[in-house]
Formats: sequence, C-alpha cells, structure tokens
Amino acid sequence: MMRTTILDIQKMKQRGERIPMVTAYDYTSAQIADRAGVPMILVGDSLGMVVLGHTSTVPVTLDEMLHHTRAAVRGTQRALVIGDLPFLTYTTTEQAIQSAGRMLQEAGAHAVKLEGGAAMAPTIARLVELGIPVMGHVGFTPQSVNQIGTRVQARNATDAAQLIEDVLELESAGAFAVVLELIPAQLAAVVAQRVRIPMIGIGAGAGCDGQVQVWHDMLGLYTDFKPRHAKPYANLAGIIEQAITTYAEEVRAGTFPGDEHSSKMSEEALQAALAQTGE
Repeated sequence: MMRTTILDIQKMKQRGERIPMVTAYDYTSAQIADRAGVPMILVGDSLGMVVLGHTSTVPVTLDEMLHHTRAAVRGTQRALVIGDLPFLTYTTTEQAIQSAGRMLQEAGAHAVKLEGGAAMAPTIARLVELGIPVMGHVGFTPQSVNQIGTRVQARNATDAAQLIEDVLELESAGAFAVVLELIPAQLAAVVAQRVRIPMIGIGAGAGCDGQVQVWHDMLGLYTDFKPRHAKPYANLAGIIEQAITTYAEEVRAGTFPGDEHSSKMSEEALQAALAQTGE
C-alpha cells in the first residue's frame, strides 16, 4: 500500500480534486481516518484544547506533539501525516531545523506545519532544502491568539494584500501547501487561484483547494466551544455519554457482567485450589 506524498497532494490540485484533511491525535483516531481514505492527517497543536484541556494552543510543548504524532503515525498506512510545530519551537532557523528534524526522526511524521507569513519564508526554504516538507499556515494563527485575538483576519485591503504576498512568499520558499484559517471566502478563493500549491481552508470558504476540520468538532465530541466554521457530522458526545450511563447502571444493578462476558473453570479445579489454601 503506497503512502500519500506531497507530490500526490499537489497533483490533486492540478486535477481539480478537492482535498479533505482532518486532525487526529492518537492511534485509534488516525487509524479510522486512514481507513476512511483521508489523504492528509494533521496532528495539530489544537490538541492543547480538545485533548489536554488548555484554553489555547500556546501551552503545548514539542515533547507533547512528538508523543501524539508518534501514536497517530502508528495508526496509518496511506495518509500523509503532518506534525504541528508548537509555539516558540521555531523562533530561529536553527531551532526550526532541530524541532522539525525531531518531528520526522522521532515521531515519524512525513511533514511539518508552522505558522506565519513572509517572515517565515527563509526558515521554510532552509527546511525544504534539507528535505523536510513544510505546510504553511496564515490568516488566523492560533499560536498568536494573545496578540491578534480569535477573529476573522485580512478583511481590509491592506491586510488582504499582505496575506496574498505572504502566501506567494511561502510558495516561493517551497511550502507544499498552506492552511488558510479564518479569512474572507472571496479572498481565499482568489489566493487559491493565484498559486500552484494547494490552499487548505478552515473557516475560509469553499473556494479553497481542500478543507481541514478538527476531529472533536466534526464528530461532536468537544462541547466547550463550537466554532462557526465547524460542521458536526455526528453527536458522538451524546452517544458516548449514554453508553457510559447505561454501563454504570448495569454495574450498579448487577446485570453486567453476564455469563457471556465471563470465563469458567471446573468445579473440581476450584475445589482443589481451595483445598491447597486450607479453605
């Protein structure tokens, strides 16, 4: 079974195929996404909120990202797995090389994602030069939440022009794709038409080349916050809660486990065991 490559992803754009990407944070979720045929899985630092219970991605460490990425990679056979580089782990090119190198060597990721526009182009160019595939991320960048807040970006002409320039710089630097988060749909569509590499949207409208959704949002698992751009395709939180409630009720009532869930031994063996213990 062939692993999806960054060239496969770029060819999907060339053919006009829409590209689905989902986040996954462990072996089981990645395995399910891989079986579903999703070509790209992002082990996002959004795990800070939906897995670790933080209020933002800022507290997430590189060691935590490596831990979760390793697990997700083990669950895949076909998908391209991209590991997020967390806050303050790529402040210099040298640090980015170390962080990205660990993500590929220790966690087994096939690419990394980092946030930032034109200022990150030299770092991306160096990583690509060393053989590390890089996905960019512009628009709303969650690691900068304390500076920019959680809101739609690039709504005015100046900011929109800068975003276009940012994407062009990332493309020139060698990024194989870019995430566009929380920007106006019209702008995202224009950007996608102007570049050769795939634009993966989240809260950026239908004009992008692909979309990414957070596992817990799309499956209705995370109820603390429901972003406008997320579409729940199931309400698994309710289903899981009901299943656990039923289990707890059966334990309290003594109806679980039943004979079908238990193992047996011969009465002779039991009596012999009791005799050996003086019972």
